[in-house]
Amino acid sequence: MFLARVEGSVVATKKDPSMSGRKLLVLRPQLVDDKDPSKFRAGSNTIIAVDSVGAGIGELVLFCQGSSARLAANLKEAPVDAVVIGIVDVVDVLGKEIYNART
Repeated sequence: MFLARVEGSVVATKKDPSMSGRKLLVLRPQLVDDKDPSKFRAGSNTIIAVDSVGAGIGELVLFCQGSSARLAANLKEAPVDAVVIGIVDVVDVLGKEIYNART
């Protein structure tokens, strides 16, 4: 599993039939900063993922990639490489809270 910030969405009216009705999100992976573990740094890539939990723009989410992504509910037959599987409430690193969705 990985952490990412939801940066946007993708709309594709023509797509594989198994993807019909699925919300697609643009994710920017978030990494704990090596130099300052009290904050995140954005990854250099973006990922398009199927939303399975109702995430929104700006939220910090958990996502998985590869064969694990197809284990999410109703995705076994879909051509999916990434799926959002959770919306993050709190992240604690080295005993320090570095993210809290409520603040």
